[in-house]
Amino acid sequence: MHGCKTGLCLPVYILTFVLGFPANVLAFYTFYKKVRQKPKPIDILLLNLTISDLLFLLFLPFKMQEVVDDMLWKLPYALCSLSGFVFYMTTYNSTFFLTAVSVERYLGVAFPIQHSLRRRPVYAVAASIFCWIFSFLHPGIVFIVPFIGQDESLNSTSPSDMSQKKVCYKNFTEAQLQVLLPVRLEACIVLFCIPFLISSFCYINFIRILSKLQHIDRRRRLRAIGMALGTLVVFALCFGPLNVSHIIGYITNESPAWRDKALLCSTFNACLDPFIFYFSSSAVRGTVGKVVEGVKHSLSRCMSCHMFQASQRGINRTTQDKKHKQSETNST
Repeated sequence: MHGCKTGLCLPVYILTFVLGFPANVLAFYTFYKKVRQKPKPIDILLLNLTISDLLFLLFLPFKMQEVVDDMLWKLPYALCSLSGFVFYMTTYNSTFFLTAVSVERYLGVAFPIQHSLRRRPVYAVAASIFCWIFSFLHPGIVFIVPFIGQDESLNSTSPSDMSQKKVCYKNFTEAQLQVLLPVRLEACIVLFCIPFLISSFCYINFIRILSKLQHIDRRRRLRAIGMALGTLVVFALCFGPLNVSHIIGYITNESPAWRDKALLCSTFNACLDPFIFYFSSSAVRGTVGKVVEGVKHSLSRCMSCHMFQASQRGINRTTQDKKHKQSETNST
């Protein structure tokens, strides 16, 4: 059985959830507020990306429980297919929205006048609907695979058939692999390679154009270039290993043993996206600044309260000592 070691997987899941959930909630609040006030295409796309990350994080505790149970699925098996579906749907949904953001940013720099005249929020809404529908339909294979070859397994009581029922989306039969591996290869090409090539083209040209615009503030220009490079790095490191496993699995005609490790990279994307939001949106930076100031203010108030209480205790003790000495003097 291809297991994910508890000492490796569980800390990654917990770290992703602890860092990613509050950060994405903060980003969701910021983009939702901006879209309500004055919708812009980039904010609509980033809002949908945030929703996708939050949906992924809400189902992440099921993966944590699986790791705690030593990679055995002890929950209702319907939750196995549902959690797997949400995992792959949100993963590839992220690639689509990151690509859409890269196209939006490239067009805004390469064709500023034409793009500003044709920029409409409805186009971003239409693109978001397309991304959700396309990414929603493709991972449906997760619900189909467990039923492939079921007729043969009903007449068989082999150890492999019994172990397959105890794990979630692992230990595939030959019949299941014949269907699953080509679908994974197709997902790699359509849902990762093409979006990654588009994003690379957009951000490389985005950086090239920005580096020539000397009238833009240097700090602002460097931040935008860093955001573009960071997005490409996150794109490659988070989604690349999983899709490489698809290619190797198709070539070797088996699911790679290290596939669980590749899935961890995709998991970590949910807490890296907020960093992209921070560098790409001044509104997110403003919200983070307000939260930090609020925390500092609360801490300073708590510290002042504790110091005041400590000083009051000291004054009370001093007063009590004086009264005690006075009483001793009077008694003498």
